[in-house]
Amino acid sequence: MGNVTTSPEAAAAAQTLFRVALGGVLVAHGTQKLFGWFGGGGVEGTSKGMHAMGFRPAKPSAVLAGVGEAGAGFALALGLGTPAAGAAAATTMGVAASVHAPNGFFATEGGLEYPAVLGLAAAAFTIGGSGPYSLDALTGHVLDRPWMRITALAVIPTAIAIQISRRRKALAGDAAAPASGAAPEEG
Repeated sequence: MGNVTTSPEAAAAAQTLFRVALGGVLVAHGTQKLFGWFGGGGVEGTSKGMHAMGFRPAKPSAVLAGVGEAGAGFALALGLGTPAAGAAAATTMGVAASVHAPNGFFATEGGLEYPAVLGLAAAAFTIGGSGPYSLDALTGHVLDRPWMRITALAVIPTAIAIQISRRRKALAGDAAAPASGAAPEEG
């Protein structure tokens, strides 16, 4: 078999297609949380779910999750501020994957497969940038410098760990509340 090569133009087109598709999926998920679009619960419905999952305060957590998906997804789709957008999406999806992890890997069982893949894809754009067909390229990469990529990539695991820790503490407090007779705080 001979070597198969891909032209730089084809590689750039594939990168752009994947970036726009990933951004679109994230926008759809975020707008479910923020506005109730596409069958979502909006901020109020999402807040109830966030509270049940241990995210406190629930309403700001719902808004942050929605913005982390929709805002980062929109920026990724445009290829604008790609290091920050990728890091925001990767963090949001990493936290979501941690919620699904007890159900195993596969999405069909409620596992972490789907949010993990979205998060890893977003992290890949944090590392590799948006490509030549993007607003970052059009603006001379003002919001996409090498140091920004390194910083954004370093922030992802720390931000995920902080959110997971906060959630675990809230859930532990909920579990202890019935024993003490105190009701868990609504958020």
